[in-house]
Amino acid sequence: MAGATRGAGRGIAVELGSAGATVYCTGRSVRGRPATAGRPETIEETAERVDAAGGRGIPIQVDHTVPGEVEALFERVRREQRGRLDVLVNDIWGGDALTEWGKKFWTLTLENGLLMFDRAVKSHVITSRYGVPLMVRRRRGLVVEVTDGNEPGYRGNLYYDLAKASAIRLALGMAHDLRGKGVTALAITPGFLRSEAMLDHFGVTEANWMDGAKKDPYFAGSETPRFVGRAVACLAADARVARFSGKALSSWDLSDAYGFPDVDGRRPHWGRFYRRMKRIQR
Repeated sequence: MAGATRGAGRGIAVELGSAGATVYCTGRSVRGRPATAGRPETIEETAERVDAAGGRGIPIQVDHTVPGEVEALFERVRREQRGRLDVLVNDIWGGDALTEWGKKFWTLTLENGLLMFDRAVKSHVITSRYGVPLMVRRRRGLVVEVTDGNEPGYRGNLYYDLAKASAIRLALGMAHDLRGKGVTALAITPGFLRSEAMLDHFGVTEANWMDGAKKDPYFAGSETPRFVGRAVACLAADARVARFSGKALSSWDLSDAYGFPDVDGRRPHWGRFYRRMKRIQR
């Protein structure tokens, strides 16, 4: 689980753990040395939650923009798991503080944009380059690119849009090259993610999260990070997952397809909710 520190990455790691998986939880933030200013989450905490869910969590500090560190990660996986890698999830991001909303592209800070590409695109390329060969050798596996949005609409910031669209193109390109190899590559998006940072932004907790909708009515259609985690766990267990190869999927459509709820029992459907809100606001 590349990028397992918080948000969707943590949710996916925990749900894979619920399915009994051994999950290598990677990221830059470790106890005593958080890599993201203002965020306390660590890969050790994620690994502990994987354990509590019934799996085995293994935290490993990795900067996925550094090829040598990524190569060493997968060499360790190869050695410890006897060459077996069933699922590779690319959720490395690190771009929240770099995204300058509300600005035209020619006024954006170039250094921020280039660093975002390093963290959210280059890191995914490097990780797949070293992880996928383990799958190709065994002729089985699933590669999941986590993105934001699965429709062609603009995401509001040029660099952000390019980074998230790149994850979808990476899935498409990898799926093309993996034809006949027994390995499936696809992209997936959550809806409005009720991440740790988003809860803090609205000044709420998971217990009273609906209060956040008083500030932003769209928050009422949000989902926990474990909702997209359940989607990935279902894909990983699906013997016919190859039918999704190269596609950009969503947590809400997969909830309809597989029949799973969010951890609070709700069945959020961001696609329908967003369209309904847009009609109301016209």
